[in-house]
Amino acid sequence: MNARTDAVDPVSAEFWRSLSVFNLYRLVLVAFIVLIALTLDVHMLFGEARGRLFLMSGVLYALVIWVSIYLLRVGRLALSWQLGVQVCGDIVALILLAHASGGIQSNVGLLLMVTLAVAGSVSRGKITLFYAALASIAALLEHSYTVLYNEGQVAQYVQVGLSNLAYFAVAGLAHKLAQYVQESQRLAQRRARDLVGMSEANRLVMRDMQDGVLVVDEHGTIMQMNPCAARLLHTPATTSYRLAESFPLLNEQFIYWKAGDFNASDTLKLDGGLQARLRFVAVERGTAHGAVIFLEDMQHLQAEAQQIKLAALGRLTANLAHEVRNPLSAISYATELLQEEPGNAKQWRLLHLIQENTQRINRIIQDVMQLNRRDRLQAESFDLFARLQVFVEEFNQIERINPGVLMLQNEQADQVVRATFDPGHWRQVLWNLCRNALRYSLRKPGSLLLSMGVDHGRPFLDVLDDGPGVAEENRAKLFEPFFTTAEAGTGLGLFVARELCEANGALLEYHDRYDVSDGQCFGACFRIIFGGNSGDNPE
Repeated sequence: MNARTDAVDPVSAEFWRSLSVFNLYRLVLVAFIVLIALTLDVHMLFGEARGRLFLMSGVLYALVIWVSIYLLRVGRLALSWQLGVQVCGDIVALILLAHASGGIQSNVGLLLMVTLAVAGSVSRGKITLFYAALASIAALLEHSYTVLYNEGQVAQYVQVGLSNLAYFAVAGLAHKLAQYVQESQRLAQRRARDLVGMSEANRLVMRDMQDGVLVVDEHGTIMQMNPCAARLLHTPATTSYRLAESFPLLNEQFIYWKAGDFNASDTLKLDGGLQARLRFVAVERGTAHGAVIFLEDMQHLQAEAQQIKLAALGRLTANLAHEVRNPLSAISYATELLQEEPGNAKQWRLLHLIQENTQRINRIIQDVMQLNRRDRLQAESFDLFARLQVFVEEFNQIERINPGVLMLQNEQADQVVRATFDPGHWRQVLWNLCRNALRYSLRKPGSLLLSMGVDHGRPFLDVLDDGPGVAEENRAKLFEPFFTTAEAGTGLGLFVARELCEANGALLEYHDRYDVSDGQCFGACFRIIFGGNSGDNPE
């Protein structure tokens, strides 16, 4: 390995480039000197001068420069040695040129200041002062030779001394400035590495965040976006998007926030039925005011709340099974024994009342324990229409209703619609919805209708009835546990149905049922929107 490649820090590369530029300057300078020596009268330019010596010194200087360039190209010398060769060569050549052009009064020696300035910028340590000392000694020796052998003026020693002081001043000042530049460069490099590390850390943190994050400037241009935000906004995770063009709803909230009219409790409805809660954090860059926008996925929050609810529900069902169901079984058994003994009508009515309420409490416990099994699903894909046909026959037999009261309608007769659901959960949900619809229906032909189809690639099932529907004031509490308007109801049927649907990746929604002819509401519609694909075409 040659000496040049041993330079370890990146600053050395800048020094090598500086030496290359300096050699280019030297080439131009020596070309100018040789041109003067060949075409002009040196004596007329500098007064007392020796033209032949001036030309020979220029040729010598050209040779020194060629050697320096050669050593620089082959890289045989280290940086300090390469610099030493160039500086010493310049000192010798320029002092000879100064002597050939008349000595100190020609001011050719001032060209050494450029060399010393370069040496001070590139060299390390106090070697710069050594080069200034060499230049000063060479200048003193040249003038002393002129005084002794060429009748030079002794008074000009003052001018030589001033030139020497200038050499030291230029070399020292250049060295100090070079040190300052080097420290600034190293500091900038450290800061750049720190910024790269921080940027990478921010990228990793944003990538793994469960909330969407967008960084926008004051004009609403997206500077950075994490994958979660790209998923919520249904767009690739790239930058240079304009909120106003790509996400007008989000841009509208951004404008409200800048104007101070943003409500942090509002949620933004996104494509695909997703909802996100927005949060803005101001980012100031000088006079520019951007923002970091956080998109908090409400579905994720609901999932966390669901996990907490399931944990509490598990403890509740365990207590119900032990603390309530066992005493309830004892009460029911004792009531049956008392009913077998003779008694009056009043006593029989009281025992019958106890038995009915015991059974009602037992149904509530069974419904609650059914919720505890929602995370133990074994989902399977099935033909929705075929499964509904079997259910209609079973429901008619068990509920003892006339055929035709519950009807089945398939809007996708030319396509096999497949749904994915746990079979046990599916049976529980469908029985809860149909029993609830039957309770409020008129029990006439077509009072209950199961209508299936596909909407936006997702299969759905509507459970419709011709009852009075749900009053406006009760809709907010429709899926709350223990809310019911029926005297014999437990208030858990719809709650259990919705929980089991969510466990299987489906949605349960309520809609009013309207008469197409007059647009009047005449019943209720509970829609199950299944997850996954709608199915495939029949072969």
